[in-house]
Amino acid sequence: MRIALLNSGLGLLAAAAWLHRLRPDADLVLAMDPDGMPWGARAPADIAERSLSCARAAAVYQPDVLVFACNTGSVHALGALREEFEPGVPVVGTVPAIKPAAAASDAVAIWATAATTGSAYQHQLISEFAAAARVAEVACPGLADAIHAGDEAAARLAVSDAAARTPADSRAIVLGCTEYELAADLIGSALPSAALFGSAAAVAAQALRRVSNSRTAAHPSPMLHGDAPNGSEISRDAGIGGLQVLLSGRPSSLPPAALGYPEGRLLAAMPAGPLPSRPPVAASPGAGPPAGPSSPART
Repeated sequence: MRIALLNSGLGLLAAAAWLHRLRPDADLVLAMDPDGMPWGARAPADIAERSLSCARAAAVYQPDVLVFACNTGSVHALGALREEFEPGVPVVGTVPAIKPAAAASDAVAIWATAATTGSAYQHQLISEFAAAARVAEVACPGLADAIHAGDEAAARLAVSDAAARTPADSRAIVLGCTEYELAADLIGSALPSAALFGSAAAVAAQALRRVSNSRTAAHPSPMLHGDAPNGSEISRDAGIGGLQVLLSGRPSSLPPAALGYPEGRLLAAMPAGPLPSRPPVAASPGAGPPAGPSSPART
């Protein structure tokens, strides 16, 4: 199994770590965009273009599923990615965990970037999943940037500021930016009486379901979830997958700041790329161009 994850920065680490815990045998392709981050300040069309660029770079490695591990990107570019890559490659987006938070408490605070807070998209989710709850939208300026930079002091200041603006009766905190899950300990310490709700675990589970459903449709005969039909698909130790990192399309290693988080250190222990080549996949309508002969997936 091979899974690609997209985000402008380190926000994909939490979902990638969950996928590695659930399927340590899976190869992971992490596509980030340091040249274009942060995406939140960009126009929607620009976000879509940069997201597609990252997705195309990751698609060269022939993943079984593309995971858009970014709330902002999912809002503005999920449709574009699905139009280009599905049905050949399933695309899984990210939605803030408002529904489970509202099910757990009638007093919910949604921590999100300044661009997302107050947006029509977030209001739609609140109306759909938390209409019966008291919901406070809390903008967290600077928090995602501090997390990406690995600046713990700046992250503490941003968390303290957001916590001071969070209603005292909030018992459920939605981590509405994927980067925030990397600072869950800081946020939990600032709000010890509240439960935190992130999306990474649910996104990872959905990605594995999409792969399983896709393979079941392609191979109706009984086969264990994730089994490789061709031995050349996994050339490494069958017990652990490999890691390929792409920074604005360039093969690289994890950014140093990633190693400041348990999730990053977990992923850094995986065998580094390049990933082994895979059998050619027949092109399907909307699936995007296949990897070219000079692509890293075929070296």
